[in-house]
Amino acid sequence: MGSKERRQREREDTRRMILDAARKMFVRQGYEATTMRAIAQEVEYTPTALYHHFPSKDALFAELCAIDFGDLARAFLKIGRVADPIERLKRIGEAYVEFARAHPMQYQLMFMTPSPGGLKKRTITRGDPSEDAYAFLRQACSDAVASGRLREELNDPDMLAQMVWSTQHGIVSLQIVKGDDDWIDWRDVRETARLNCEAMIRGVLKEPTR
Repeated sequence: MGSKERRQREREDTRRMILDAARKMFVRQGYEATTMRAIAQEVEYTPTALYHHFPSKDALFAELCAIDFGDLARAFLKIGRVADPIERLKRIGEAYVEFARAHPMQYQLMFMTPSPGGLKKRTITRGDPSEDAYAFLRQACSDAVASGRLREELNDPDMLAQMVWSTQHGIVSLQIVKGDDDWIDWRDVRETARLNCEAMIRGVLKEPTR
């Protein structure tokens, strides 16, 4: 490896270290309470050196969002274009839970950490399923509505998407925040989420004709 490649590798490693430290601090302390100076102290850099990598706290947070939301979108894309939209919704629910289990700190930053309005939105292309995980979920919901298999009142793809999302989010967020609390006899999060998703989908389908 030449000196130029080595410097580039070192720069990438440094940026990754800064991003990992900042993510933890944003989650634990909140966006407003976390300063660039505090992040610099955490990684044992001077604030000036930190600004060479990120011009502002907003820029640092925006890059974290681009990385983490991009990873979730790619996790959904691995499902592929499952022809049956109902089955696709089940797969999305499973992929969502697996992402949260594998990346709890990222999940907390994305969905459990308040941030300045609009900052997250600027990091991805809204409506592009390859970048926008919500767009991927909404498309599956739109296809489910178009299939004619849902109850008549469930004709809004956004409402259906938010119903599916919120139920899975509730299960995984409880596990992330309270999973170490032995007051509750917790069940396996994957199995709980799977059964929850299946029960919800049965509830939105039309009753079979007799």
